[in-house]
Amino acid sequence: MTVLTGTMIAGLITIVGLLVIRLPDLTPERPALPDGIVLPAGTQAEAVTFGQGWYAVVTGDQEILIFDAETGNLRQTVVIKADR
Repeated sequence: MTVLTGTMIAGLITIVGLLVIRLPDLTPERPALPDGIVLPAGTQAEAVTFGQGWYAVVTGDQEILIFDAETGNLRQTVVIKADR
């Protein structure tokens, strides 16, 4: 009985150890946020999303600013209008 208990405890520790070691490898790499993001004065970013060749910043002013991924230049501004 003691040997069985010791074997079960060792097995549980092994399984937990393997999960701790291997699970961090399963998380995908996050894309790097471009260093050169320059938002207009007084604008605060609330969210960022990435597309192929562009990234978008959602601002607190209810705008979406779309930037070119390579140059960092502002491509387009989309104003979010509330439905009323």
